[in-house]
Amino acid sequence: MKTRKKEPPHKKKSKLGLPPGSLVFTGKQKLEDPFVTVSQYNVEEYRTTPFQKDLPAVDPQYVTWIDVRGIHDSELIEKIGRTYNIHPLVLEDIMDVQQRPKYEEYESGFYITLRNYKYDGELRTIIPEQISIYAGRNFVFSFQEDQEELFAEVITRLDLGRGKLRARPADYLVYALLDRIVDGYFLVLDQIGETIEELEEEILTDVTRQTKGKIHDLKRELLTLRRSLSSLREAMSLFIKSDSEFVDDNTGIFLRDLYDHCMQAFDILETSRDNLTSLQDLYISELGFKSNAVMQVLTVVATIFIPLTFLVGVYGMNFDYFPELHYRYSYFVLWVLMIIVALIMLRYFQRKKWL
Repeated sequence: MKTRKKEPPHKKKSKLGLPPGSLVFTGKQKLEDPFVTVSQYNVEEYRTTPFQKDLPAVDPQYVTWIDVRGIHDSELIEKIGRTYNIHPLVLEDIMDVQQRPKYEEYESGFYITLRNYKYDGELRTIIPEQISIYAGRNFVFSFQEDQEELFAEVITRLDLGRGKLRARPADYLVYALLDRIVDGYFLVLDQIGETIEELEEEILTDVTRQTKGKIHDLKRELLTLRRSLSSLREAMSLFIKSDSEFVDDNTGIFLRDLYDHCMQAFDILETSRDNLTSLQDLYISELGFKSNAVMQVLTVVATIFIPLTFLVGVYGMNFDYFPELHYRYSYFVLWVLMIIVALIMLRYFQRKKWL
């Protein structure tokens, strides 16, 4: 059975004593060099180019989306902050991958951070990745730790001009990115549900003491996911109620739908946690039933040997006169008697359904 690899200790200690806004990456570097993609679009056009050297200026005729993958490079993050007038506290939060999901407003835009999750069914563990989004007038930044194409569906919609995405302002792109991440929660929860069913089948067919560890590990992962979803609900609530100039009123109905999806995911999560609690009770019951079955067999064996022990004890006494001892076939008769007694008792236990 594979075991979970221990993650390296967090680098929070390296931030101790530093002033607010200090750029310190607190995660595990997953890419050798950051990968940046610049996309610009409007109703008629969509174009995307890899980042070369200079960041593009915000063009009011386009929505500019800059996707940054790999956030360990403090010089790049600082350059982005200077170019687009992003608050230093936002830059600090982007590089601190231990942030809880939250929504904040600033003079030049608004900031949202949340976590994307993948599920490893073999190890029964949830793999998190912090996603940060900063948006302002006609521009959106998204920051990922890894190079995974997380927003492939959004890119396809932009490229093909599907739906309303290219006809709406930057805050609608933020909604689309958030919607993609929240939809991923349902996939993870479905996979966890399948794991719970597998554990239930394991308990009912071949329960072992290792099963307890599997249930405990999965409960711990669900607790982590619950904390994240709980904070995300609060962040989405603030986003919906926002009166920021960078959030269009027409986007509100979509944000409310996204909040409803968060609530649905949270309800499914709570159901999964309840199922795990029931599974833990089932595990204890099955272990007790298994132990009782073993004790029942041992009790039956011990009960059968009580009369046999009595017979052996009687004829094992050291008296001079034992009439049966002088009979030629006494030994064989005693054996036949003991076997008959044992068979009678076995038959009795079977009729009582104790075996």
